[in-house]
Amino acid sequence: MGSKVGAPEKFIIKGKRLDGRKLDEFRPMSADVHTLSKAPGSGEFSFENTKAISGVFGPKPFYPRGLQDPKRTKLNCKYTMIPFSTKERIRPGRSRRSTEISKVIREALAQVIFTEDYPKTGIDIFIDILQADASTRCAGLNAASLAIVDAGVPMADLISSCSVGKAGGEILLDVGGLEDNYGEVDFAVATVGKQDKFVLLQLDGIVTFDEFKKMVKMSKEGCGKVYEIQQEALRQRYKTGDNNENGKSK
Repeated sequence: MGSKVGAPEKFIIKGKRLDGRKLDEFRPMSADVHTLSKAPGSGEFSFENTKAISGVFGPKPFYPRGLQDPKRTKLNCKYTMIPFSTKERIRPGRSRRSTEISKVIREALAQVIFTEDYPKTGIDIFIDILQADASTRCAGLNAASLAIVDAGVPMADLISSCSVGKAGGEILLDVGGLEDNYGEVDFAVATVGKQDKFVLLQLDGIVTFDEFKKMVKMSKEGCGKVYEIQQEALRQRYKTGDNNENGKSK
């Protein structure tokens, strides 16, 4: 959420959002698997103009040995918004925001990866936001989840993530750019597949308890739809006789 300077007069006109969507409608989504030839595992995910790509390396020997965990693998996650991902060039390198999002994504993924299967090793998870139009951490987490599966790393299930927000007094699914910049609330959520298990609940703003319950319900249903897109991308990738082709789902 950003400054109110330049905010539109209305976010909802005749029951539709400024981009023509219904209140509970996603932007067009797409997913792709094994798109990086040099990475053991890779995945892409987009919410229309928000595009994320992820590469996964490992499990591999972890150095220095003195920092190895004798009981499980160590996850290293790096989330980055590349300089040309927004209208204004982003300064290269780490920022407080990217460090915080990297930590949030790592902690979410740690809840589904069978880390105890690979003691004394490390897994590197890189996420680049190629284009940003809100919900970047959600797209990045979805891409990373696909990349981990593509790398052959055992996990309980895919993690599926989406955002819910509040703008113009209405609860909205899949927050877009204007809604993110000028809206009242932003809520990033991730679930383990279609289960009731949440691995990310990150709320920025103030809501009533009833609004919160509505946002949780909407986000859970939304994550289920994201999960279907991810599954279809994996099916396309690994269907019999087509293992050398990229899998893409829309």
